[in-house]
Amino acid sequence: MTRVGVPRESGGGERRVALVPKIVSALTGKGLEIVVEAGAGESALVPDTAYEEAGASIGDPWGCDVVLKVAPPTEDEIGKLRQDAVLIGFLAPRSKPETIEALRAAGVTAFAMEAVPRISRAQSMDALSSQANVAGYKAALLAADLSTRFFPMLTTAAGTVKPATVLVLGVGVAGLQALATAKRLGARTTGYDVRPEVADQVRSLGAQWLDVGIDASGEGGYARELSEQERADQQQQLTEATSTFDVVITTALVPGRPAPRLVTAAAVEGMRPGSVVVDLAGETGGNCELTEPGQTVVKHGVTIASPLNLPAAMPEHASELYARNVSALLELMLDDDGALAPDFGDEVLAKSCVTREENH
Repeated sequence: MTRVGVPRESGGGERRVALVPKIVSALTGKGLEIVVEAGAGESALVPDTAYEEAGASIGDPWGCDVVLKVAPPTEDEIGKLRQDAVLIGFLAPRSKPETIEALRAAGVTAFAMEAVPRISRAQSMDALSSQANVAGYKAALLAADLSTRFFPMLTTAAGTVKPATVLVLGVGVAGLQALATAKRLGARTTGYDVRPEVADQVRSLGAQWLDVGIDASGEGGYARELSEQERADQQQQLTEATSTFDVVITTALVPGRPAPRLVTAAAVEGMRPGSVVVDLAGETGGNCELTEPGQTVVKHGVTIASPLNLPAAMPEHASELYARNVSALLELMLDDDGALAPDFGDEVLAKSCVTREENH
């Protein structure tokens, strides 16, 4: 019987957990044994008793055949893994190569959730998208909270208040969710991306499309890095456009590289006092030149917030979505009897595997 361990996340501020009781029930029904560390779901408001009722046991997860995590493991955690263990989680293979090397040296077969290919049959395993949905939703709420202006239009006995204008820079999953949420709150929304093929998705959400004449479509649904001239043209046009908005939410990322600078200091200075910038790219440097990752600051009268790990701020639903993703990838590695038998000829497993122990 394959034993699957779920440890308590040790990272500061990380409130998510890799499995929730509903998914535990599904996995035990397939013949797997689930071992959950005491208190693993506490920060996600899931008590140990809920796991036990779902069929899990409370104990030491590190000696299991498979260990499921959210955040990359620490050096101490890697030392607890069995030499032939399988680890599945967000492993930051591009930004934390030292973690990948340590896992390789420990003889661990590791699968990075962020490396799951974005193909149709792997959609149920796309944890980047599920967590980006949470981040985009929360970003719009944060922007509304920090704003000095109403998002919806209000008609009152004292007169009419115009709706806030919201610009979202980068309309991947997080950006689209931010647009949709801001629209539900009543704001007038506009989206921008260097991939013009997403314009129809933006318009389908009732938002306007900001066109600056740049096409930087890349592989896997991501944008490619801009040339120097493209970057200069983009910054000039965005600086002019940004000053007309009450709220700017930025989500633009280039895998393996620092976040592109889309909102310059001059752009912030041109915004009306009381305006808001919510920068979701703080973990890779930020899309705004004045961003201080993890902080909320006021510059030129504009509030600039750069929250880190926003999905952890909604641990219940974020954990539920992530658990579905990680269990779908795990189930792809099992044979009909529930035994661990990953087929590395499978595109999803081959591309998501970042270290491989030859016994698997």
